[in-house]
Amino acid sequence: MEAFRKAVETVQVRAGAPCLIDSEWQGGGDRPLLDVIAPHSEELLLQYREATHEDVDRAVAAARRAFDHGPWPRMEPAERSAALKRVARLLSERLPELAEVWTGQVGAVIGFTRKASGQVPGLFDFYADMIQDYPFVEQRTRSSGSAVRVVSEPVGVCAAITPWNAPLVLLCYKVAAGLAAGCTFVVKPSPETPIDAHILADCIIQAGLPAGVFNMVTGGRAIGDYLVRHPGVDKVSFTGSTVAGKAIAGACAERLTRFSLELGGKSAALILDDADLSSVLPSLVPYSMPITGQVCFSLTRVLVPASRYDEVLDGYVDAVRKVRLGDPFDDQTQMGPLTLKRQRDRVESYVAIGQKEGARLVTGGGRPAEHNRGWYFEPTVFADVTPEMTIAQEEIFGPVVSFLRYDDEASLVEQANATSYGLHGAIYSVDPERAFSLARRIRSGSIALNGMAVDIEMPFGGFKQSGIGREGGREGLENYLEIKSVYMA
Repeated sequence: MEAFRKAVETVQVRAGAPCLIDSEWQGGGDRPLLDVIAPHSEELLLQYREATHEDVDRAVAAARRAFDHGPWPRMEPAERSAALKRVARLLSERLPELAEVWTGQVGAVIGFTRKASGQVPGLFDFYADMIQDYPFVEQRTRSSGSAVRVVSEPVGVCAAITPWNAPLVLLCYKVAAGLAAGCTFVVKPSPETPIDAHILADCIIQAGLPAGVFNMVTGGRAIGDYLVRHPGVDKVSFTGSTVAGKAIAGACAERLTRFSLELGGKSAALILDDADLSSVLPSLVPYSMPITGQVCFSLTRVLVPASRYDEVLDGYVDAVRKVRLGDPFDDQTQMGPLTLKRQRDRVESYVAIGQKEGARLVTGGGRPAEHNRGWYFEPTVFADVTPEMTIAQEEIFGPVVSFLRYDDEASLVEQANATSYGLHGAIYSVDPERAFSLARRIRSGSIALNGMAVDIEMPFGGFKQSGIGREGGREGLENYLEIKSVYMA
């Protein structure tokens, strides 16, 4: 935990000037102090000042100057690529620290964060490589024979607002792609998990990106709302709850500000009648409750044929009961605490609702007796869940999984699509073509066959109320581009 402690100390030193504006730490004034609390121990890690409206004004002005008059948007793609490669190298050198910071702030187990933190430099490398040969200027010919150049240009000043569950990975999906496009940024990380955004800021400064290209402000919803509505912002990119996403979309609509939203999910695992249970459980168990279920693509609904319902349920419950809860810094721990006290309260309320509505609580459902400190919650499984129940419709964001029955493929598709979400999913079958055919009928932004996969090189995003736009892949870069047609008469 030594690297985590040093990172906490660095941010504490900046606590009175927590905003990065024009490559300098400043701001905060006499605003209230925000707390960062360790979820596994309830220890107060640090306190820091919230940004003022004036801080946001100055951060947006810095990003505006850097975009309108600075060199970054006007560089050749190869120059921006080289700068992003430097950022990637610096982040790679700090991977052990990134993993510990993620674990210490969020409670995600260290075995997971050591693997997943590699996405952070990976995103900068991926987009640095992409823009070296991306067709920013494409020559086309009109039917009359005259030439047209279709130009992809950066959208402008971007506001990036990110949640607390995977703080730096989700921020870098936005920043790496947007910087590659030539945009400038004002970012607002979650107030509960600000530490790794400081690490990214330090790496960007050390890599020599021009002042004003990357700026950061601190704060909660009020500061986020002020940033979203700021007239100097050209695009808002948000990852978080669907409720907050709707509010942001409404604010952006008032002045037709561009926006992209990566929101909630109620993803389903579809177990077909020919599935091999021995190959299902190794991915279903960890990815139905990753980061203690606090992931938008968690497979929180398991749809099982009636003929195999008891077999699959019993196998899953037996595996879940063996999941080891404990200190997230312990390599042997398989599940840590929930990140926030209010999140544990939320999960408890949904368990009560599930029982009230008639679902059968098979295992879990409460706080583990052996952990009297920290916001721990038992892996929880409900059976006999029907599609209209609250726990089958709403995103709980905790280690709660619902098992539903289906009779035939038609009812399977109907149940899988019977929510307002459409983010991710998984289909298990020994016949990949049958599974692919079924995947085409599921209203979801991505689906994995016989396993679980999310890849930074592929587009990720949702149908319906799971969002608008895509992050990752070529589509992630194009999220930050505007199209201009130049008629070469």
